[in-house]
Amino acid sequence: MGESMKGMKRTHYCGELTAANVGQDVTVMGWVNKNRDMSQRFFIVVRDRTGLVQVVVDAERAVQYALAKEIRGEYVIAARGKVIARTPQNVNPEMPTGEIEIDIEELRILSESDTPPFTPLDEGVAMDTRLKYRYLDLRRADVHKIMKLRHTVAQTIRRYLTEEGYIEVETPYLTNSSPEGARDYLVPSRNGGFYALPQSPQQLKQLLMVAGMDKYFQIAKCFRDEDLRADRQPEFTQIDIEASFVDEEDIHAMMEGMMQRVFKEAMDVDVAVPFPRMTWLDAMEKYGTDKPDLRYGLELVDLSALPVIADTDFQVFAAALENGGRVRGINATGLAALPRKQIDALVETARGENAKGLAWINLMEDGTIKSTIGKFFDDAQTAEIITAMAARPGDLILLCADTVEISRLALGAVRVALGKHYLPELPAGTFPTDFKFLWVTHFPLFEYAPEEGRYYAAHHPFTSPLEEDEHLLESDPGAVRARQYDLVLNGSEQAGGSIRIHRRDLQDRMFAALGFTPERAKAGFAHFLEALQYGVPPHGGIAPGLDRLIMNMTGATSLREVIAFPKVKDGSCPMTEAPGPVDAAQLEELGIAVVKSE
Repeated sequence: MGESMKGMKRTHYCGELTAANVGQDVTVMGWVNKNRDMSQRFFIVVRDRTGLVQVVVDAERAVQYALAKEIRGEYVIAARGKVIARTPQNVNPEMPTGEIEIDIEELRILSESDTPPFTPLDEGVAMDTRLKYRYLDLRRADVHKIMKLRHTVAQTIRRYLTEEGYIEVETPYLTNSSPEGARDYLVPSRNGGFYALPQSPQQLKQLLMVAGMDKYFQIAKCFRDEDLRADRQPEFTQIDIEASFVDEEDIHAMMEGMMQRVFKEAMDVDVAVPFPRMTWLDAMEKYGTDKPDLRYGLELVDLSALPVIADTDFQVFAAALENGGRVRGINATGLAALPRKQIDALVETARGENAKGLAWINLMEDGTIKSTIGKFFDDAQTAEIITAMAARPGDLILLCADTVEISRLALGAVRVALGKHYLPELPAGTFPTDFKFLWVTHFPLFEYAPEEGRYYAAHHPFTSPLEEDEHLLESDPGAVRARQYDLVLNGSEQAGGSIRIHRRDLQDRMFAALGFTPERAKAGFAHFLEALQYGVPPHGGIAPGLDRLIMNMTGATSLREVIAFPKVKDGSCPMTEAPGPVDAAQLEELGIAVVKSE
C-alpha cells in the first residue's frame, strides 16, 4: 500500500539535476513516468513538476531490485543514491537531465496507483476524458509549463504595480445584483434576499477611488452566467486596476510598461512600446473588427466611390449602394491557388455575418483571370478593380456588397479566416514569439437595440463620454463617443478600460440616456450615486484578462488549457460534476423550492 517517508528528505527536484551534481548523494521523489527491466539493471524514469530523471537499481542490491520489479507507471516513489555520469553512448540529448542518472541505494514505494484512464505520455486523449480526470491531465509537462508561466506572470504583475504605487485591495465576492450587463450568478441568503457573484469589481473599485486609495489593483475572480466560447469561461480571472487623477495617456503608459515587463520576465520576449493606436471607426473600416490581428495585413478597401463600381449596372452592387451600403474588397495576397472548397468556406463565413455572399476575382500566376462577376464587367473594368485593390498575379480578390455594418463584419470575419494562411504553425509544445499589441480608442458610448427601442452602454454605464460629445447625450446618443480604450493582442481583446464618470450630474444624464427613470437608477445604484455626492476625483482604469493573456502567450486555442480546473460548454465541471443537487434541508432553510422544467 505504500511506505512512509520517515528518515528520507527530498534534496533535489528531478529536473534540477545536471552534470554538476555528479558524485553527490541525492534523494528525489515523484511519479514513475516509465520503467524497464534490463536483466541485471532496472531503469525507472521519475517525474515531478520540474521534469524527469532516470534512476538505476542494480541487481546486486537484491532488496531494492526486487522492490523495483513491483513498481508500475504512476506509482509515487522515493529514491536515494549517488548521481553518476552516463557513458557517452547512453546520453539522452532529449532529456535536460540526460547526461546523468542516479545509482540507487534506497528505494521506497510511497503510494501505489491503479491503471489510470490515461497517462502523461498518452497522446490524442479526448478532451472530455482529460477534464473528467483533470488531476491526471495536469501531470503533463506541457500543462505544468503553462501553469508555471501563469504563476510568473501573476507575480511579475504584482511586483510591477506595487513599484508603480498601486495598493492591492480585496473586494467581496458576495455583492448585489446589477441591472446592467450579463446574467449574474445568484447566491441565496437565509434572510430571503440574494447576493450576486461579481461580474467585475467595477463599482467597488470606483468607490475605492472615492475613498482616496488613489491607485488600486487586484487579481480578481469574476463570474458571468453566459454562453461559453473558446475564449470565455463562467468564472475567470482579471487584473483589475483603477487610479485617480489620471487620463488615457497615464493608463496607456502604465499598461505598456506592465506588458513589456511581463513578456520580458516570463518569456524573454522584447515588446516594443508605445503600442500603436487606432480609433474604433478606423479599425472597423480597415479590418472589419474592433480587435484586429496586426500580424498580417489584408486591409479592407472601400470601392464604393470607384467609378466602375459607383456607375455599375450589376444589380448586387447597385442595390447595396442605392440603399446606403458599401462595396468593399479584400486582397488575399498570394492565395490565387486557394482550392474552390476553401473559397466556398469563406463565402459561408461571410454569410455567417448575414452577408448575401462574396464575389471573387482570381488572378492566376500565368496572367489569366477567373471571376464570378466576369460577365458583368469587361476586361478594362475588371482591370480598374484590380488596380484599386493593388492586386498582382497570384492574388485572390474577395468582394462584398451589403450594408455599411454587414460589409465590414463579413469581410472582417473572412480576414480572420484567411489569417491562418499567413501565420506559421508552431511545433507542439512551443510558445509563440510574435506579439502585436494595439490600442483601439473612441468607441461608441452606446449600442442601440431596435427590438427594445432603447440604448445600452457599450462598455458599462460608468464610462465617461468624450467631453466634446457630452452635448449629444440627449439629442443624439448614438453619435456619442466614449473615453474607452481596449488593448488588443494578436486579434484578441486583452483588456478593456475607460475614464469614468466622476460627476453626479453627468452620471444622472447617462442613466437617463439608457432609459432609466430616477427611481430605477436609485433602486439599482443608490449607494454608488450617493457616493458621487461626496467629492470624487477624476479616475479611470482597465482590466486585462489574466486567462486570456496566458492563452495568447502560450498559443493555446482555448481558455480550458490555461485554467487549472475549467468548466465546459454548459458551465459544468466534468470532474466534480458541479453544479449538482443540494440537500432538501438546505433548500428549506433558505426558503427555496426547485421546480423541475417539463
